[in-house]
Amino acid sequence: MEQAGKILKDIFGYDQFRGAQLDIIQALSNGQDVLALMPTGGGKSLCYQIPALMRSGTGIVISPLIALMHDQVKALKQLGVKAAFLNSSQSLQEQDAVKQELFQGQLDLLYVAPERLFSPGTMGLLQQVDLALFAIDEVHCVSQWGHDFRPEYRQLRQLVELFPHVPRIALTATADQKTRQDIVEQLALSSAAQFVDSFNRPNICYTIADEGQAREQLWRFLQENHPDDAGIVYCLSRKKTEDVAAWLRHKGRDALAYHAGLSTEQRADNQNRFLHEDGLIVVATVAFGMGIDKPDVRFVAHLNMPKSVEAYAQETGRAGRDGEPANAWLSYALSDAITYQQWINDSGAPEEQKIVERQKLDSLLALFEATQCRRQHLLGYFGETLDQPCGNCDNCLAPPKTMDGVEAAQKALSTVYRTGQRFGIAYLVKVLLGKEDERIIANRHDTISTFGIGTEFSNKQWRAVFRQLLAQGYLVAEKEGFGGVMLSDQCRPLLKGEIGFTLRCPPEKPVKKVKAKEKNFAVSVADRPLWEALVALRLRLSTTHNVPPYVICHNRTLMELVQKRPDTLDALYDISGLAAKKIERYGEDFLHVIAHTEANPLLVNKLSDTVNESLALFDQGLCVENIAEQRDLQLSTIYGHLAEAIEAGVIEIGAIDALDDQAIGEIVEAFETQNALETNQLKPSFEALDGRYDYGLLKCVLADCMYQQ
Repeated sequence: MEQAGKILKDIFGYDQFRGAQLDIIQALSNGQDVLALMPTGGGKSLCYQIPALMRSGTGIVISPLIALMHDQVKALKQLGVKAAFLNSSQSLQEQDAVKQELFQGQLDLLYVAPERLFSPGTMGLLQQVDLALFAIDEVHCVSQWGHDFRPEYRQLRQLVELFPHVPRIALTATADQKTRQDIVEQLALSSAAQFVDSFNRPNICYTIADEGQAREQLWRFLQENHPDDAGIVYCLSRKKTEDVAAWLRHKGRDALAYHAGLSTEQRADNQNRFLHEDGLIVVATVAFGMGIDKPDVRFVAHLNMPKSVEAYAQETGRAGRDGEPANAWLSYALSDAITYQQWINDSGAPEEQKIVERQKLDSLLALFEATQCRRQHLLGYFGETLDQPCGNCDNCLAPPKTMDGVEAAQKALSTVYRTGQRFGIAYLVKVLLGKEDERIIANRHDTISTFGIGTEFSNKQWRAVFRQLLAQGYLVAEKEGFGGVMLSDQCRPLLKGEIGFTLRCPPEKPVKKVKAKEKNFAVSVADRPLWEALVALRLRLSTTHNVPPYVICHNRTLMELVQKRPDTLDALYDISGLAAKKIERYGEDFLHVIAHTEANPLLVNKLSDTVNESLALFDQGLCVENIAEQRDLQLSTIYGHLAEAIEAGVIEIGAIDALDDQAIGEIVEAFETQNALETNQLKPSFEALDGRYDYGLLKCVLADCMYQQ
């Protein structure tokens, strides 16, 4: 595996493999078939790109999305890898040129869609050339039990018959045990080496919001946690994506809609902007995201339920691919669950498949209504055990309270039964609360025994009861498809009080989320000019070469450049993410920026970053009051920061406008009288001066005295 390590360093610029990467590469390089399950952002592409470079011939990558092909090919070309794609976005002349390169053995990697792969022209050409391997990406698409079934993937079974000596690697980020078994059967991978890496993404904080004003909750979430960050908001319908994007723009955020109803050109333009621009929000249906490699997506939000736990894991996995803190936030309504149940009932799928889809929906609802660690629940779905609660989900950060809910459940279920098992939740809650609206009176439901028996709960609390009854299978969508609910076969023991029912209570206050200041990429105030200069350089280079900024390099690479400040081309080889081709192309540019961006000498000190934040603003000429307002801190805290700088000899006492020579003399005299220089106690001096000087000012004078000593 020495060759694999050399390729990793020389071409991709990394020193070490992650997880099972090296074992997968070894198996595939030796000609063995492989099934690899790795989380989004886990480095799946290296598992076939490196073996393709090690083996003789061209590696064929089968991918379902044109966008993914374009992005990966652009990135590979930046690294000096000979890569190309074949798809419908190309003219016939462009396709012929790629085929000629393939025929002449000039390609390391070729990306194709499954439909293109089995066209007569492509298949005939592949049978004439030397092939290194087949990589089948998003392989869950082959399984009817998977969350994104695509019938054309079934044709891929032919590869083992047509190319028996070419190894295959099948890769996915999300597949439960049943889906894995189906993948093995459908693609004849029974003898393949199987690698299941951890699905855990510890940097993602999972939060399920209470049902309510979803948009306003989303806005509060964005304002508190991601006021400037790029992210994705998923919605169920095309219209909703348009409406939410317009609403976000009205609120002042840069947001675009993305859905299958847009023209090909518009979708491509919106996606291109998302990849190239900072702070952009894309509001999308699930048509957006698969294969998106943007590493600095800081949040994924759902304003509707995803279709399954697999879909939820895959979609939320698009956040924080760089390993930095990220959020997965979701708000769903009862109507989402009922709608999905009705879709399953009305679909023309065989009953066996409907059963599986109902089970998947039940698993998703169970995750959303869980009272224990969400990450443990999520990983458990994929057969993985997490020994301890994660400490990074809403249930861990603010454990929900529970109560005995048998009586509430019985009232709710009885109301469903007595109203005829055909009404929606909003109507049923009104009955329980005793609301005398026209429909209830017309239906004579103001005369049933459960009318008005639920006044101990609010509307929101009753909706939570119904949501949990639906999640636990006691209620199901009524068969006519009008949005109502009916009793399931399993509710009889609960109605009779033979079994228990634990009710989850909504949290009393919002859960603390990941704040920007908690990110690992904390650039010190002194280093900020260089960081900003390097970010600007990366943007210029990405524009010049027509690639997303992260293709030039990731934030982690920029951070290493800031910390190590290399001054020669050879020193750049020690920077993670910079390999020979990138150093050849961009090395001089990086070195020039590093050499010509000086740190503010005032901030090159041993003081804390928060002190330097205040010091930098002070150096810009802001008064202490303005600094306190801008940083949302107390005035005395800012004076305390300046006191630390004075004691360290970074600034002089005379720089503080609020202290002239007379004030300083008066304070020093009080210090001497009250023995403050020996005791470091300021209260006696403060009282002796009748409180005319802020404690923070006293700290500054005391710090100057200490420095003078």
